Order: sequence, then C-alpha cells, then structure tokens
Amino acid sequence: MNTQSPWLDDDQQDLWQALLTVVIALPAALDRQLQRTSGISNFEYGVLARLSMADGATMRLSDLARDCDSTQPRLSKTMDRFEARDWVARRPDPGDGRYTLATLTDTGRQKLVESAPEHVAQVKRLVFDPLTAAQRRHLGTALARIATTVRRELEER
Repeated sequence: MNTQSPWLDDDQQDLWQALLTVVIALPAALDRQLQRTSGISNFEYGVLARLSMADGATMRLSDLARDCDSTQPRLSKTMDRFEARDWVARRPDPGDGRYTLATLTDTGRQKLVESAPEHVAQVKRLVFDPLTAAQRRHLGTALARIATTVRRELEER
C-alpha cells in the first residue's frame, strides 16, 4: 500500500507556485522590456542570440527550431519577418538540400548588439540581483537536475 499522498505537501506547493511564476511571468517581463526598448519579442531575441553563437552565425532551421523550443511554422514566420528586415539570409544547405540554412546578417547582428544591454540588465535585475552567490550556485545545480529530467522525458516521447 502506497502511504504517500498523491498531493503536493505545503512546501512542495509553495515551491511549485514560485516556479510557475518564474516560468510564466519571467518571459512576459522580458518580452515587455524587449518590446518597449527594441521592438522585438523575447523569442525573437533568443533566435538572434542563438544564431549569433553558432559557427559562422549559421544554423539549419530545424536545429534552430529545436534549440529555441519552437515549432517549424513559428520559426518560419519569424524568419520571414527577419528576412524582410535583412536580419537573416536563408539558403539551401549545400551539404543536404533537404535542409535550409539561416545566417545572421550584419544588420541582424547589429540589432542584437543594440538590444542586448537593456535586455541583459533586465535579466540581471530580475534573476541574479535578488540572489547571493551561494543561492545562484544552488539554483544552478537544482535547475540543471530538473532540466536533465525534463529533457530525458521529452526524448523518450
């Protein structure tokens, strides 16, 4: 007989509610700041940032979608907007024509560079400043364990 309750205890419930607030409200706060200061969404910033970190600032769209936790249609619409603004260039992958590559342009890199200072300041203010160095280390360890479990769950499906 399982004597454990199927419900969260009070401590678990408090932690779960705090995590939900971070998972839901933090992206909204980052979105609001980026829209106000740069005219882009948090998702769009993430796409530009991920491309900027890739070798040659170029990635297959399928890999970029996976890394940005996006669907192909959502990323495709974003790429349409980015191409119209000359932030990215798309072309077939010369190694495998079934894939499309996206490359961050100089204009796209400039948009990222212009957007980064206020975005980073917001991230520091909301995430890092409220914590001590020890709390940041503990949070990093805890989040890494949760992320590993979540990734494993997603890979099994």
